[in-house]
Amino acid sequence: MSFASDNWAGAAPEILEAIARANHGAAPGYGGDALTKKVETRFAEIFEKDCKVYFVATGGAANGLALSVMTPPYGMVLCHEESHVQMDECAGPEFFTGGAKLLPIVGADGKLTADAVRETIKGFPYRPPHGAPISALSITQGTECGTCYSVDELSAVCAAAHEAGLSVHMDGARFANAVAASGKSPADLTWKAGVDVLCFGGTKNGCIAAEAVVFFNPDKAKDFEFMRKRAGHLWSKMRFISAQFDAYLEDGLWLKLAAHANKMAQRLAAGLKEAGAEFLYPVGINELFVVLPEGAAPKLNEAGYLFYPWVTPGDPANGRAHRLICSFRTSEEEVDGFVEAVKNNSNRQ
Repeated sequence: MSFASDNWAGAAPEILEAIARANHGAAPGYGGDALTKKVETRFAEIFEKDCKVYFVATGGAANGLALSVMTPPYGMVLCHEESHVQMDECAGPEFFTGGAKLLPIVGADGKLTADAVRETIKGFPYRPPHGAPISALSITQGTECGTCYSVDELSAVCAAAHEAGLSVHMDGARFANAVAASGKSPADLTWKAGVDVLCFGGTKNGCIAAEAVVFFNPDKAKDFEFMRKRAGHLWSKMRFISAQFDAYLEDGLWLKLAAHANKMAQRLAAGLKEAGAEFLYPVGINELFVVLPEGAAPKLNEAGYLFYPWVTPGDPANGRAHRLICSFRTSEEEVDGFVEAVKNNSNRQ
């Protein structure tokens, strides 16, 4: 039973069926097909705003390419010290931007604050030609700690960035989970709060390879199509990415899948609390960061339960924490079985 990652969950049946339908007949390549145009229009409906949308195959490419048009190679990008762009993309943003620096900022529960952003900017005044200018702010929703920014928090952070002339990028690998958890609209959690560019993820939530870079300000999209092509992420058979998004967005499937994963995470959290687990962060979406009861983790691993140890900068648990993730496929039986196994395999027994 796997709680290792929502990436492990495979694809939702609706996504596979859509890909099979798109396989019939011939269609123009490189996004010139009717299905791609249809799905691009649907993004405008979902976000209540005309936007420029570009499809790529991976979240790392989406983030790196988005940042590549938001900063020059000699610029700096502010981000959280635990963010995916900082910790888990093997210097991909630096590669795609041609050398721009990432400047990590500390923030509780995986979130940045407006005050932290302003204070950081003060520490790096404009000093040509010696100091790299700060060009953009990258934030994550839901965060790497499984928490979510409220609309007010987002608005404050984006305002602090815009005051300094920075563009705002949002890594939305689990954006669907954040929307489902908050009850707010996609527009409220993005451009209405001040986000300029969103990397809208589908891969972690039932798609196979489907990521969209959404520009709410068309001016920010300048040169993106060239950067995507140069990076090798302009799919020739784009209709197969578009087909995934077509099914994903149809009748709110993306939110249904995410809501189920969130619900299973809450069920798991309740059971683990009862079993004596300690939580590093509030459970906002489908991720849990826990210190399991003493002695439980190695026994669970030996029994075939899959989950990751978790160490981050300034690790508050001194290497004792684990990350558990629920997916659209996680069942109540799996959750309850894991909780029972924790209870039966801890030294408290």
